Amino acid sequence: MLAVVCGVAVASVYAGQPVLGSMGHELGVARDSVGWFVAVGQLGYLAGLVLLVPLGDMLDRRRLIAAHLGVVAVGLAVAASASAAWVAFSGLAVAGAFAVVVQTAVAYAAALSPPGERGRDLGVVTSGVVVGILGSRVITGGLAEVWGWRGSYLALAIFTAVLGVLSLLVLPSEEVRAGRYGEVLRSLAGLFVQPVFLGRGLIAFFLFASFGALWSGMALPLAAEPWRLSEAEIGLFGLAGLAGALGAARSGRWGDAGHARRVTGIALVLLLGSWLAIGQLSWSLPLLVVGVVVLDFAVQAVHVSNQHVLTGTYADRASSAIGGYMVFYSLGSAFGAAATTALFDSAGWAGSSVLGGVLALCALAVWSCSR
Repeated sequence: MLAVVCGVAVASVYAGQPVLGSMGHELGVARDSVGWFVAVGQLGYLAGLVLLVPLGDMLDRRRLIAAHLGVVAVGLAVAASASAAWVAFSGLAVAGAFAVVVQTAVAYAAALSPPGERGRDLGVVTSGVVVGILGSRVITGGLAEVWGWRGSYLALAIFTAVLGVLSLLVLPSEEVRAGRYGEVLRSLAGLFVQPVFLGRGLIAFFLFASFGALWSGMALPLAAEPWRLSEAEIGLFGLAGLAGALGAARSGRWGDAGHARRVTGIALVLLLGSWLAIGQLSWSLPLLVVGVVVLDFAVQAVHVSNQHVLTGTYADRASSAIGGYMVFYSLGSAFGAAATTALFDSAGWAGSSVLGGVLALCALAVWSCSR
């Protein structure tokens, strides 16, 4: 159930990617600005990580999950019925902010799990995020073919609302924990000077910057000579990423066995090695596929291990720890996306590949220096 919550919530942020052109055309947004339909959701998500996720350390997370899903549904419905661009932007920003229900669900799963099964459960729940990110592009695009972009957003809004009701009926309630909102926010700020949190956070920053360098830049060389692939063909590479990421769901079990640090180190070495294959894109698509599978496997394995360590170390404030950790994730993803496109213009895919490898090496260096 929590995996489905994660998948649907994160889909609300990325659902616009396949329909940006039609949204922009209908709402009068210039072609070079349609990316803001996704960007406003991501900016809202970043705000929600700081302002909303810490609420999980003081409220019943079952009710919090249901309430957040309800607000996400409202935001999507507003976007679906928008008659002006600013209305759509507002709805998507609200939906993005409350999509941080993903992090509340992850912390909730950790709290419900016996210590010996926490990593396994986190692996399952986190896999929902991967399915949501990659699957939303396929599903939204398919629905848009039949019902248009408004219909795809409305369908997602209805499903999210139903899921919110089911969360209240199916998930177990929690005791309300004592604390004030200001105290919880100060506790979150205090995490950024904790060695374990800072170490895992910096690993996440470089990890997802490397991830962003691939997925935000890969379409550029694939659409150019010699491949000249269509958008639909480029989208199929997401299946390779999905296979690799889901293959890493088992990494949580290794964390349960006490190997979270070792798993992180091995996965970061694989991440670095994956760029050797990805860098051959100019002449070999099979090597690119191998590199994509290995990279997504490594990223998911490290991500699950990081969350396993943080929810164990900061069990009394797991929501704040996960929310703060995801700030590193968001900043890293944004940096990787911006840097790879800038480098591609000046140095081609070779420059983007070197960037991805250097970022992986930085993550490995942080891991080697941390305890």
